[in-house]
Amino acid sequence: MKPFLLLATRAEDAAADDEYQAYLRYCGLRPDELLRVRLESAPLPALELDHYSGVIVGGSPFTSSDPVEEKTTTQLRVETELSTLLDRIVAEDFPFLGACYGVGTLGVHQGATIDRRFGEPVGPTKIMLTVEGSKDPLLHGLPTTFEAFVGHKEACAKLPGHAVLLASSAACPVHMFRIKNNLYATQFHPELDADGLITRINIYKNAGYFPPDAADELIGTARQSSVTEPMRVLRNFTERYAR
Repeated sequence: MKPFLLLATRAEDAAADDEYQAYLRYCGLRPDELLRVRLESAPLPALELDHYSGVIVGGSPFTSSDPVEEKTTTQLRVETELSTLLDRIVAEDFPFLGACYGVGTLGVHQGATIDRRFGEPVGPTKIMLTVEGSKDPLLHGLPTTFEAFVGHKEACAKLPGHAVLLASSAACPVHMFRIKNNLYATQFHPELDADGLITRINIYKNAGYFPPDAADELIGTARQSSVTEPMRVLRNFTERYAR
C-alpha cells in the first residue's frame, strides 16, 4: 500500500505527537503507512502525489482569516505552500481530507468565505448531517446526528456553488463539505477523543481559544462527553483510498 501523508503545523512537540498518534489510531495505520511532514519547522519538500494514497491536513494554530499583516512569516509560507499543493490536488481530484484547518485551507483555495462569525467554543457539539452527507461514503456508518469535539476561532460562512455541504451544527453552518468527488474538509476534529482534547486544552491554555481560568471546567466537560462517532470519517477515508 502507498502511504498516506499527514501535513502538520503544530509547533509544540506534545501537541504534534499526540495528534499524529491519534491519526494513526483512528485511521488504522502503522507509522510507515502515515508519513508526517511538520510544515511549521521546515518548508514543504517536493512531493509526487502518485507516491501517496491520499493527503491529510491536521489542525493548526494558524487562522486563515487573520489580516495578512498579523501573520507570521512561517504562517505565510505554510499558506503559500499548501495553496500551491492544492492547485495540484484539486486539479487531479486527489484524495484529500483537511481537519479543522482544512476548512480554512481548502475553503480559501476554492473561494469560500472564511471569517470569525461562526467560531465555536472548545468542547463537544452536536453535528447534523445533510441529506447529501447521509449518502456520502466518508460518512458511511455515522448517525445523522452525533457529537464531535470542536474549538475554532474561524469557520466557513459561505461555500462556493460547486461545493457540497455535508454537515452543520446549530452554531456553525458548515462543518463538513466536499469538492469534486474526493476532496473533503471538516470543521470538527475527527481525530479527537476526550484524552486528546484534554491534552490540547492544557497546551493551548493561553492561545486565546478560551479564558485560561476555564481550563478545568472544559476538562471536566470533556471527560463527561461521549464522542465516539467522528473517528469513523478517518477510517472511511483510509479504507476508501488505500491503494
